[in-house]
Amino acid sequence: MIGQNHWMVFVLATSLIGCDVSESGGEPILPPTEEVLEPATDALDFVPLDVPAALPVIELIRVVEGFNAPEGVAARPGGGYFISNVAGTGTAKDGVGWISIVSPDGDIQEEKWVDGLNAPKGMIAHNGYLYVTDIDVVRVFDLETGAQQEAIAVEGATFLNDATVWNDALYVSDSRTGTVHRIVDGVVTDFIRDSELLDGVNGVLPYGDKLLIATMKAGLLSMASADGTLTTLASGMVNADGIGIAPSGGFLVSSWPGDIFYVPEDGDSVKLLDTREDGILQNDLSVFNDIMIVPNWEPGTVTFWRIRN
Repeated sequence: MIGQNHWMVFVLATSLIGCDVSESGGEPILPPTEEVLEPATDALDFVPLDVPAALPVIELIRVVEGFNAPEGVAARPGGGYFISNVAGTGTAKDGVGWISIVSPDGDIQEEKWVDGLNAPKGMIAHNGYLYVTDIDVVRVFDLETGAQQEAIAVEGATFLNDATVWNDALYVSDSRTGTVHRIVDGVVTDFIRDSELLDGVNGVLPYGDKLLIATMKAGLLSMASADGTLTTLASGMVNADGIGIAPSGGFLVSSWPGDIFYVPEDGDSVKLLDTREDGILQNDLSVFNDIMIVPNWEPGTVTFWRIRN
């Protein structure tokens, strides 16, 4: 059972003083709140470590079972969240993927709100629609009915990953081409293409007038300006996946083989959580106020955390 796993996490309390990228031809491969939430009573076996006082604490709330290779999470307007289920491999056009709806506290409300997808990953809800990356297209669904309205083909894409909205445009990453695409009115252009700095590009997230970008093979957290200029914020996070903004400042970054890092705005990355030995993957981390939600491709769970300063 998950509750019996031995997870290592930096825990800050008042008494304290304070995987390599898998490759195939050089390309990264992924593995096969409105409501007040209370901490789980059967919380995982944490191992306290002495850590600097500036680090945030991540406190387990709940582990939700019942998903199949969950990869992405997006806030659902009106409450709750969307969870993407690849239900196969990350590149197979097999039509077995789906999107679930969960309540604000994680209960599965609709297991298959939309199904028949290939490998749905990153998602963002915007202006009445849910945008979902699916290998080489961005699918657009009506938030009220779940009906697909459009499928935007991204020429040359082979591993579309994360998605976000920034500066009135949709941005999606393609992990295999080192590209962040910009989409406006269904027209796709390259925002940034850099085979070195964006090698294995994954998470994208707005941060004021900048766009945060995480990369797997490069292991970087970078920041892009509106003209595409890239600035590296932190390194050392190989297989970096999702990005969240910590409530007290700085950033949280997942690494899909099983790590979660904290990156202060002016400092180096610090590992907060390591579940690799337990076989628990940490995929597209997302932060909503003080709640952090992380899909775990394996073992098919979604974990809810509370972030404390």
